[in-house]
Amino acid sequence: MKTIHDFTMPALLGGEINFADYAGKKILLVNVASFCGLTPQYTQLEELHRLYGDRLAIIGCPANDFANQEPDAAEAIAQFCSTRYDVTFPLTKKISVKGSEQHPLYQFATQKEQNGLQDSEVSWNFQKYLFDEKGHLQAVIAPRTEPAEIDFQFA
Repeated sequence: MKTIHDFTMPALLGGEINFADYAGKKILLVNVASFCGLTPQYTQLEELHRLYGDRLAIIGCPANDFANQEPDAAEAIAQFCSTRYDVTFPLTKKISVKGSEQHPLYQFATQKEQNGLQDSEVSWNFQKYLFDEKGHLQAVIAPRTEPAEIDFQFA
């Protein structure tokens, strides 16, 4: 069965994010948007990245799938995240996380036949998908759940 470690993604400002590089760490995959009421979650995501970066990889996926809340191009997204929230964790290129244009990474995350755990639908910005150290889906976490509330169950 596939794991998240089988995926690579273009990074927001060039280069590539290879999820296999995070083998041995938990991965928190989050669809993000700059103009959402939940955007302040960037602060806690960055805190988690700085506190647990040796055991946890935070990967943000900008998406404009909900109420046009991520309309900008890559450079503007990067500048917003950097200047407003001091984000240093990796961001992918802007993708679609639902619908007919859903990126294959999110097809994997949302389809039980691919992820082996459960079917889900991305309901809004800042929905979180937690993968274990071996790359298997561990939990789907609601958008309104604050990142600091997540029990990562580090060994």
